[in-house]
Amino acid sequence: MKVVLDSNALLVCISKKSIYRPIFDALLTNKFGLAISNEVLTEYVEVLSRFSSNTVAENIGELLSVKSNVLKEEIFYRWHLINIDLDDNKFVDLAIASDADFIVTNDTHFEILKEIPFPKVKTIHIQEFLELVKQM
Repeated sequence: MKVVLDSNALLVCISKKSIYRPIFDALLTNKFGLAISNEVLTEYVEVLSRFSSNTVAENIGELLSVKSNVLKEEIFYRWHLINIDLDDNKFVDLAIASDADFIVTNDTHFEILKEIPFPKVKTIHIQEFLELVKQM
């Protein structure tokens, strides 16, 4: 299984006290693939540095850049499927380019994707993904 985690999904699964920590642990133990692009990785580090130290954010960014189950993708086409928050399109473009099974998010801006017939991009809420991870 290959997924794209939006920044908030990654943020809430890193803390060892988080109920979503099994997601990060499953990533660390190669139980699923994570698609990233340079743009997404940069956002991950920026968001993480707002809620933790720069060192922690940079270490996680470094970890994600070397893990064998983290798949780096180049984005060659911008689909512009989300108009409410244009910044969310980087995750959509990544999901399409990497042929990810879905985007893990609780962000309501991604709900519009359910109404777009092509290209089809599936989303899943983090709680649903947690249940999938627990079954791995």
